[in-house]
Amino acid sequence: MFANVYKNRRVLITGHTGFKGTWLTAWLLSLGAKVAGFAVDIPSTPSAFTSLGLQSKINHTQADIRDSAAILRAVQEFKPHIIFHMAAQALVRPSYEDPGYTFETNAMGTLHLLEAVRQTPGVEAVVCITSDKCYRNDEWVWGYRERDHLGGEDPYSASKACAEIIAHSYFKSFFKQGPSMATVRAGNVIGGGDWAVDRIVPDCARAWAAGEPVVIRSPQATRPWQHVLEPLSGYLWLGALLATKAETPLPLNQESFNFGPAADVNATVAQVADALAPHWAGFAAEMDRNAVQGKKECTLLKLCCDKALAHLHWHATLPFTETIRYTAEWYRAFYKEGPKAEAEQGLEERMFAFTLGQIGAYAAAANKAGLAWAKE
Repeated sequence: MFANVYKNRRVLITGHTGFKGTWLTAWLLSLGAKVAGFAVDIPSTPSAFTSLGLQSKINHTQADIRDSAAILRAVQEFKPHIIFHMAAQALVRPSYEDPGYTFETNAMGTLHLLEAVRQTPGVEAVVCITSDKCYRNDEWVWGYRERDHLGGEDPYSASKACAEIIAHSYFKSFFKQGPSMATVRAGNVIGGGDWAVDRIVPDCARAWAAGEPVVIRSPQATRPWQHVLEPLSGYLWLGALLATKAETPLPLNQESFNFGPAADVNATVAQVADALAPHWAGFAAEMDRNAVQGKKECTLLKLCCDKALAHLHWHATLPFTETIRYTAEWYRAFYKEGPKAEAEQGLEERMFAFTLGQIGAYAAAANKAGLAWAKE
């Protein structure tokens, strides 16, 4: 996979303890990479990161991306070949409660990481992960393209647009002769091991494990749902191509890419809950039919991924039904039909193996679909 680029390469992930960061860490370990992580904390209890026992498998640093000295020290000590920058305050609603922390983490944190890269020789590639919400959302039916306007009314979305602008500045000002670099945008990923607040699948998992109905805040909000492995495959492939300076129709350095499902794969929050229900015995949902609760969230947002298809030969692999099945099966394996499994002896080994199994199954499906990154 990924042209064997990651084997024995040093890879740093900021935000490695989060949901996407955990899956990326596990995938890179399976590829033979030497992985280091930098994150402010383990964001939830339980967490996928602890459930997979990843702290003992990598070079783990717990520090704040807002601390420029800390991230500089981490980069210079590890001397990574490739960096995936994910560290963020990643939720819309908490950004209303603490906008300062959100901007400091998402915008200034990106600045601190890129400044550390500028001062560290030997970095080959940097992939900065922002968000689909970096676009100015005009609530239209078309997918947003990489050249559409950046913006965002809520603090989270605006902070991600700021991160994009900072990255672009470093492209043009410092990295023309330095490491290859690109920004990537995705959103609304689901999959096993997410326990963040105010997300539909974690809310369902917590309620299901406790035998309680889940309260659904915005049932009519429409999103292009994708399994977490889908955009991660794009990030990894882009990182591999950047690191090796691969010849592609479009020079990849200093570009931005969207990674999302097919244009017609959209579902409401209510439809996600309905699709999960058959996998979880006793599942019940209570929906807020007014779907407001005082804090604005966009009801329609999707990406155009034609650029990734044309220049990376990347596209999403899993249909919606498989995305839901992968997600439900991970939680079922974790809970083993009940919440007591959280304290079970041997949980880490079992869930690490289960997670790698899902990664392998996904890669096999992508290989069957003819995607270049998945070729053995």
